[in-house]
Amino acid sequence: MADAQVTCITKPNVNSSHEHITHLGNPVSQWRWTREQVIASIDAGTNTFYVLDPVSGARANIGVVRETGRMPYLRTYADGQWNNNLLSLNQCPI
Repeated sequence: MADAQVTCITKPNVNSSHEHITHLGNPVSQWRWTREQVIASIDAGTNTFYVLDPVSGARANIGVVRETGRMPYLRTYADGQWNNNLLSLNQCPI
């Protein structure tokens, strides 16, 4: 199983703080996957994904959230709580 750091995201509307994420990636490691690919990989136990807090360096793992009536989506999980560290990442280069 690979452990992959996510350093950027892609959203349809760059300025929206609540817009859904379409892609996650890491330009230094030269990868960019769709949200669906990341969800499938987490579900299969093939890879783990995480972000690092730029100030503290603390790791926040990325997990799949499933709510009734909604499509699955990705969020970070740290210190026993779900949070939205992903939305604060820079936009991935195209």
